[in-house]
Amino acid sequence: MIESTYSLYKLIILYMLKKVKFPLTNAQISDFMLGREYTSYFHLQEVLSEMVESGLLRTETVRNATFYHMTEGGRQTLDFFGNEISPEIREDADRYLLTHAYEMRNDSSVLADYYRTPEQDYGVRCVVKEGKTTLIDLTLNVPTESAAQTLCENWKRKSQEVYAAVMKLLM
Repeated sequence: MIESTYSLYKLIILYMLKKVKFPLTNAQISDFMLGREYTSYFHLQEVLSEMVESGLLRTETVRNATFYHMTEGGRQTLDFFGNEISPEIREDADRYLLTHAYEMRNDSSVLADYYRTPEQDYGVRCVVKEGKTTLIDLTLNVPTESAAQTLCENWKRKSQEVYAAVMKLLM
């Protein structure tokens, strides 16, 4: 059996990332781990930080969200120690992932972020991914930070319409 509960938490996170095949946000991982009362918020954040430092995970930050990707080291660790996760925990994680699959995939595949350009306006990058394939990657320049924030907020809701309109216009 696993010596440390922290090791079990790490394996659960790696198991979830392997099952979904797309990055998970800190909020999504927290929702599962805290909702099932596996650990506290502070312990979970410590575990995630250790996983990044040790090379099991890598992070990507988009606006306010941190996305976690499993590394090759994480895959190898899960392959070697994955059988230490009990069948009950696996079933619990599988049920959670199945129930939340659509919203989790959408959170990971529809991305928008903005940055200050050298010309002192704002560049807004809007992306839609399907798996590892980028369907659309659109960057717009706007004059104010407020406009950039508005574009980012609206991209989540309207990205499918924008993609369909662009395809219709160009085809």
